[in-house]
Amino acid sequence: MGSLKDIIILFKYRGYRVLGKDLASFALTALGREESLWWDVDFLIPVPLFPKREKQRGFNQAAILAQELADRKNIDLLDGELVKVVNTSPQTSLEAAERHKNLKGAFDVIPEHRIEGKTVLLIDDVYTTGSTLRECSLTLMKAGALEVRALTIAQA
Repeated sequence: MGSLKDIIILFKYRGYRVLGKDLASFALTALGREESLWWDVDFLIPVPLFPKREKQRGFNQAAILAQELADRKNIDLLDGELVKVVNTSPQTSLEAAERHKNLKGAFDVIPEHRIEGKTVLLIDDVYTTGSTLRECSLTLMKAGALEVRALTIAQA
């Protein structure tokens, strides 16, 4: 991953929010002609942080990416409907098997009626084992989403 990893670290942990624009551009360029990802998407939804962690960091990196992508693709953003309700251990410190267990029941959807029957695109910065996307997707599907797709900027 090289320099992309460095850019994501600056963006996520060092507070360089402005890099969200460049990372969104990178994602769109990397996808190229893969337009089918965007077909019939009703909403973009960022993977949420637990409120305490977001307050410490000062922002949610997934929300910045989702906003940039929503603006560029002219798709509505739903930020705040998918919420993290459990303050879990950081995923970076856990092995693959522990990651899924760590996030079990950590997310909820409020209010559920906004995504019922909708196709949503879940946005996050990094895909490692898929545990976060899996748990968020299950939560969204239980709340009535018709389809959940996902987009990350990088894979660890």
